[in-house]
Amino acid sequence: MRWTDTIDIAIELEEAHPDKDNLHLRFTDLHKWVCELPGFEDDPEASNEKILEAIQMAWIEERED
Repeated sequence: MRWTDTIDIAIELEEAHPDKDNLHLRFTDLHKWVCELPGFEDDPEASNEKILEAIQMAWIEERED
């Protein structure tokens, strides 16, 4: 997975952290959790606030489904 795979990342985050409040989270925590996902192979330094926000929104949608 890469930073641009927001839907895949959201699915993996929901499976790995179903108890986390994905509405009120720190982007530093989100960044850490994404980098720790199995199969995540992108450069940790290649993320930014826009990417993390897109991942968070996808995660919120994933949980609502």
